[in-house]
Amino acid sequence: MITKQELTGLFDDLRANAPWDINQPSLWSYFFADPDRAKLERAAPLLKLLGYQQVGLYLSDKENPADPDLWWLQIEKVEKHTVDTLFKRNQQFYQFATAQGLESYDGMDVGPA
Repeated sequence: MITKQELTGLFDDLRANAPWDINQPSLWSYFFADPDRAKLERAAPLLKLLGYQQVGLYLSDKENPADPDLWWLQIEKVEKHTVDTLFKRNQQFYQFATAQGLESYDGMDVGPA
């Protein structure tokens, strides 16, 4: 799980180095993973109801072809976050992943809106 301390470090780094103002709305991407593509396909419309846009559903590259497949669902939304609101969003997505039987909520990325 992503800790509040890790999020504080992320925001400190973004304030110091990002070429946009992290205190303004930004484009936040969130990632869910599961070996069963169908589970992610069922989760995507539920996230859309919450205002998130599906960016893609991707199959992970494998070093060993015998390894099981791992699928990634990427969603995004323009949002304004603080450490506290992003921590809360992450907690909501961890709970969502558990409720949907997904292997994981894997975190987020951010860029300019």
